[in-house]
Amino acid sequence: MPIEKTDKIWMDGELVAWDEARIHVLTHSLHYGSGVFEGIRAYATADGPAVFRLKDHIARLFDSAHLFLMDIPYSPEEIVEACKETVRVNGLDSCYVRPIAFLGYGEIGLNPLPCPVNVSIAVWPWGSYLGEESLNAGVRMMVSSWRRMDPNVNPVAAKGTGIYINSSLAKIEAIKSGYDEAILLNTQGFVSECTGENIFIVKNGVLITPNLASGALAGITRDSVMTIARDLGYEVREESLLRHDLYLADEAFLTGTAAELVPIRSVDDREIGPVGELTRKLQETYFAVVRGEVERYRDWLDYVG
Repeated sequence: MPIEKTDKIWMDGELVAWDEARIHVLTHSLHYGSGVFEGIRAYATADGPAVFRLKDHIARLFDSAHLFLMDIPYSPEEIVEACKETVRVNGLDSCYVRPIAFLGYGEIGLNPLPCPVNVSIAVWPWGSYLGEESLNAGVRMMVSSWRRMDPNVNPVAAKGTGIYINSSLAKIEAIKSGYDEAILLNTQGFVSECTGENIFIVKNGVLITPNLASGALAGITRDSVMTIARDLGYEVREESLLRHDLYLADEAFLTGTAAELVPIRSVDDREIGPVGELTRKLQETYFAVVRGEVERYRDWLDYVG
């Protein structure tokens, strides 16, 4: 999906023109993938644009950096304000927000410790990652032949740039095989996550998602949906799932900031059926929450001002 240019990008404390947001070809992270990032959304609300769970996303950015022994040269509060400033200066009511911290120019060996840490924040309009039609019609999934990395191979709790090579390989496989998205199993054969989303199933009225020990990222949207579901009175479980649990699900959906909440129509050509009642209820409630229409969750919104 092409990126739609906006006016300014925040780079190390300064707002620069979109086309001037450049780095050196010998930037360390370009060669070794040693960066961390977040995907965040701002939504239009009755009180102006608001960034959804911004502080939680930035807390995870700093956690990811900590796992990689990267010292971000700003405080979480400064990055939160920079995100809001970047949305505000670009005059956007709703947009995707991409903060990234990466190792800059100065060292090229495998020891990253002497490298400077640079931080950038870009924002741009971006519709639903899997297409607007996916929100209603659902998506066709396949279980990838690629496995989710073992947590002792890479710190999968981090949202690290290089780690997503694993996801890209699975995504390419799915697209070339005629599917919309891929599901990764971990090295023990349990369901972990999708290429950029968490996965849920509904079985006998219970909402189930893989536990974090499966290698799944602790998604912010995942946590939001689990909280909403419990508040609506549904039972929510985090437990190990096998691929046949996906095939036999009553309902299934995926969650992620970019994708939002998307029903799953089939897995490996096993039809799950039309969008289920619980999936639709959670989807409708989630979109009401991010638009500031549910008072109970107003503290999840950071208004740009």
